[in-house]
Amino acid sequence: MVVLAVHGGAGGDGPWRGMTDADPQRIACMAALLEELGERLNNGDLDALEAVTLAVEAMENEPLFNAGRGSVLDENGNVGMDASIMRGVDKAAGSVIGLTTTRHPVRAAQHLLLQGWPVMLAGPSGDDFGKRHHVEQMEPSWFETELRKAQWEKWKAQRLRPGATDEEDALLDHDGEQDGWGTVGAVALDARGQVAAATSTGGMTGKPVGRVGDTAIIGAGTWADQTIAVSCTGVGEAFIRTVAAHSMAVHHRTEGLEKAALKVLEEVGPLGGRGGLIAVNTDGEVVMPFQTMLMYRGVYADGTCQVGIGPDLIQS
Repeated sequence: MVVLAVHGGAGGDGPWRGMTDADPQRIACMAALLEELGERLNNGDLDALEAVTLAVEAMENEPLFNAGRGSVLDENGNVGMDASIMRGVDKAAGSVIGLTTTRHPVRAAQHLLLQGWPVMLAGPSGDDFGKRHHVEQMEPSWFETELRKAQWEKWKAQRLRPGATDEEDALLDHDGEQDGWGTVGAVALDARGQVAAATSTGGMTGKPVGRVGDTAIIGAGTWADQTIAVSCTGVGEAFIRTVAAHSMAVHHRTEGLEKAALKVLEEVGPLGGRGGLIAVNTDGEVVMPFQTMLMYRGVYADGTCQVGIGPDLIQS
């Protein structure tokens, strides 16, 4: 059995209000990558590590997700991207912070994992590392979209808190002024029974220059070991303080997958850590819980692909 699950961020309060005009494009992105990569996993053409890398790359390419092209802008109006990746069988990991020119931060992180040392690189050193390993480089302006510029302009003009405009599609808001998080991630179980996880983000609109959230931190936003792979999305500081992704793995040993996931969300909640996570274990079980109005998510398992935003998943 193989499994591939993805998320594209979580946010909002209150009941599900239906899709925005931009959501079909996001759903189409998730469905297409799940169907293609799921079949390749099923055929043994991909291992878990490469599957999560390609899945996150596909979402980094979609400008309506907050990762890669389409990342939100920091307090100075610039893009700074973080990503991490982990392979369960040997706990190999790679992480990059504050990239500005690397088209696919997750691929740079994967090269760090494969190299073996160091685990983490930040800023220009991360971009230089990506360039040396032939990860495509772009001008910083290429990553900026009109949607993200509009969100930043509103954030700046109204002196809002960082992240306050992140859920706005500039077409139809999901939830007004609530914090939103567009982190993307993937977890996979391959035909050899091995798991991997990857996460990528542009952070939050108006974030302080140099701020690091949970996405880049192994054990907070991303974790994989011999039995489980986890990718989180939410208020990064709370997920860091609870070491949420690793906590999920610890709880999983005694609680089972579903109870472990709910316990993690209970732990981040009191610290303002609203969000969600996706996880798969080596038994082929998968969970995608969230404590917000919505979470972009999808899963390929047993030859079937399902995607969703609100309470329900639909077959694609």
